[in-house]
Amino acid sequence: MNISLTGRAIELTDPIKEYLQNAIGSLSKFNLDIISAQAVCAKRSIGKKQGVSVEFTINLAGKNTVVIKQSDDDMYAAIDIAIERAQKALRRMHDKISDHHHEGMNSAKTESADVKAAAEALEDDVIPVELDSYKPREVADVLEELKAGEKQFEIFLDNDGKTRVLYKRNDGRYGLY
Repeated sequence: MNISLTGRAIELTDPIKEYLQNAIGSLSKFNLDIISAQAVCAKRSIGKKQGVSVEFTINLAGKNTVVIKQSDDDMYAAIDIAIERAQKALRRMHDKISDHHHEGMNSAKTESADVKAAAEALEDDVIPVELDSYKPREVADVLEELKAGEKQFEIFLDNDGKTRVLYKRNDGRYGLY
């Protein structure tokens, strides 16, 4: 990036030049292709009132030129305000280019539609199957397992083929459904 510093009716001292270069260098964080940046500092006087005006001209590759003008009584204050405005403008341009808020949303929508279609296809093919691994068990055997283990409940088939639930109650006893 080419940086040009100009003073009109004012002498740019080394500290001011360094401050301007650091301020303009901070604009590179937006990853925009900045070709050149020009800073013009001018002394202005309106009647008895005197001050300083700062103008930044930032040339971007393939985009419009950004021009920021700022006036203030203090040189450093004018530079700070102008740089903040330039950063805001470049941040907006960067956000328009990257569009990170909506990145990947179209692919996420199509993936969710594919998942819904697959789920609907599976709903139609539900076939109940009776498991052979569940053998009828005695309530006393299940009660012993529940007492010995850390489970809160056990679901099983009893000798009559009924599904039963044996569970631990809050009062320390056991319940049976």
